[in-house]
Amino acid sequence: MTIITISLLLLASLLPHLTFTAHVNVGIVNGREAKPHSRHYMVSLQKNSRHICGGFLISDEFVLTAAHCRNKTEELTVVVGAHDLRKMNVRIKVKSYYKHLDYSKKPIRNDIMLLRLEKKVYKNKNVKWISIPKTEEDIAADSVCSVAGWGRLSTNGTASPVLMETNVKIMDNKKCQNSRRSMYSAAQMMCVYGKGGTCRGDSGGPLVCGDTAVGITSFGNKFLCNSPQYPNVYTKISAFLQWIKNIIEQK
Repeated sequence: MTIITISLLLLASLLPHLTFTAHVNVGIVNGREAKPHSRHYMVSLQKNSRHICGGFLISDEFVLTAAHCRNKTEELTVVVGAHDLRKMNVRIKVKSYYKHLDYSKKPIRNDIMLLRLEKKVYKNKNVKWISIPKTEEDIAADSVCSVAGWGRLSTNGTASPVLMETNVKIMDNKKCQNSRRSMYSAAQMMCVYGKGGTCRGDSGGPLVCGDTAVGITSFGNKFLCNSPQYPNVYTKISAFLQWIKNIIEQK
């Protein structure tokens, strides 16, 4: 057998593996599939068993999300401990909704909401809650953080059935102000930039820096997900610490 023949046979045997390893998941917009259950705090907010927004556990009975994720009096269900939404997952009803009383759509302000679950959850291999800031502070520009969700894979694409994630960097407040103008409030918002980013259906999910949720996915450019000209904007959790504390401590 010639050297050329042997080489061709070796190449043929490797082709399936080369094709597999070259495959790249595209999700949350230029992201990757999260390791199953690695983000134990993530929840899917659903209406009529259909994913509409993300959210995250901050205690054994409270979920933090965006105020715009609920319209009027519609009832939502919280899916906890999930990775693939096509599988059987644990669903919990919402006992109480706490949308910020000063929430407004135009301009978007106070885009934050707490959900008290009908029953408490218990920590296990798939379910845990995440810390939020203890004091009000800004995250340093260019800090590397991450976002995750089950939202669309592209501006006009389909939603992802599995949890996707990507790394992002915190944008300087002045740069975001220059881009977003009157839509941006440095006191209660923050921006990120990067190759990947959030899209429709990712709203309400957390912006995570280290092991702390520092932001809530709020809004982006409705005509282009992860627009380089108009960065994604997040509600700054540390600006609402007293509001969160007051609700959680209610009897």
